[in-house]
Amino acid sequence: MASFQVKGGNRLRGELQPQGAKNEALQILCAVLLTPEPITIHNIPNIRDVNKLIEILQDLGVKADKVDTHSYRFEARNINLDYLETPAYIQKASALRGSIMVLGPLLARFGTSKIPKPGGDKIGRRRLDTHFLGFQELGAKFEYNAQTEFYEIDATNLQGKYILLDEASVTGTANILMAAVLAKGTTTIYHAACEPYIQQLCKMLNRMGAKISGIGSNLLQIEGVEALYGTEHTLLPDMIEIGSFIGLAAMTASEIRIKNCAIPELGCIPRVFGKLGIQMEFQGDDIFIPAQERYSIDTFIDGSILKVDDAPWPGFTPDLLSIVLVTAIQAQGTVLVHQKMFESRLFFVDKLIDMGAQIILNDPHRATVIGLDRKYPLRGIKMSSPDIRAGVALLIAALSADGISVIENSEQIDRGYQNIDGRLNAIGAEIKRI
Repeated sequence: MASFQVKGGNRLRGELQPQGAKNEALQILCAVLLTPEPITIHNIPNIRDVNKLIEILQDLGVKADKVDTHSYRFEARNINLDYLETPAYIQKASALRGSIMVLGPLLARFGTSKIPKPGGDKIGRRRLDTHFLGFQELGAKFEYNAQTEFYEIDATNLQGKYILLDEASVTGTANILMAAVLAKGTTTIYHAACEPYIQQLCKMLNRMGAKISGIGSNLLQIEGVEALYGTEHTLLPDMIEIGSFIGLAAMTASEIRIKNCAIPELGCIPRVFGKLGIQMEFQGDDIFIPAQERYSIDTFIDGSILKVDDAPWPGFTPDLLSIVLVTAIQAQGTVLVHQKMFESRLFFVDKLIDMGAQIILNDPHRATVIGLDRKYPLRGIKMSSPDIRAGVALLIAALSADGISVIENSEQIDRGYQNIDGRLNAIGAEIKRI
């Protein structure tokens, strides 16, 4: 198990370039299975989850040629479905939650697929019902073996249909969408997720020859086509990393410029951090955060305590609630953080309390942060990263703290942030890999 040793208290100064979007990459990579023709994808982040998914695609028979540091050319001409029966597939797919999205493309193109129960962050229940209910609506037959924890699906005759999703699942929408593009007839997906990453997938599929309308809304209509073709696609910058850098700048009183942010795609993210009192300047497509000695949390119009909660897009993404929570620690004022989607995602706050933060964990979904207003610095401690987003929140806390912190299980952070220690050290941080 690897660890980060972090010397806190340094003020950072410089430029950070956000990586390609992790959550977009996982679904875009799976979409290469929909055609035998070449697809070139740019701005792919060099992170563990993405690299493991590329490995699975290669094991399935996808040819993956590295064009440059962050670009690959994929060709899924010779797919070996027998690989789905191998122990290697079981081991790799069960360790990566993003592997669930190979199902839709394989069903669409080959009429069959199977996958072990996928892994991922330990942040509470993350049910897969939406995926399989959607496949069943399209005519697929689904079996789950509780003993082997294996999902098997037969879809030799997918037919378009009106589908009302039981939740606006991003990966569920992506999976059903990819299954529907080659189905016979017209599919309507209502209560679809409409995140920028879903919009990017739809635009890419349309360039491949799909017929998808309603992009950007929660009502998608897909007219099935006979075949899809090759294309080229560039991933958006990672909005979660951009939000993480905004929080980092505030907590460490640092001057940071975040380059090439695709600001129009960030939705309400800058506005929410603005409510924490963080000053930001939009300069072209860059976000400049000046060094701030103090930042004050807003209240609602009636003077009541600010609440920040997550919601399906265009609401605030749940992946940034951990960053909002840690950023509020040194603010002036109080905020209630309400994490609705995952019941275990706030359980890392005990480590922040050990560091000196004033946080009340009200229940598994809500935490009240009483800002220290920089009157007391956090103190360095030894802790462990429970998931990607909490891991980066702990890293931000450690960089702002007095003394040395050790963050164990740093592989969790590497799953979602490429070379995070190298990039932050380049602007003044002191992070060592142990």
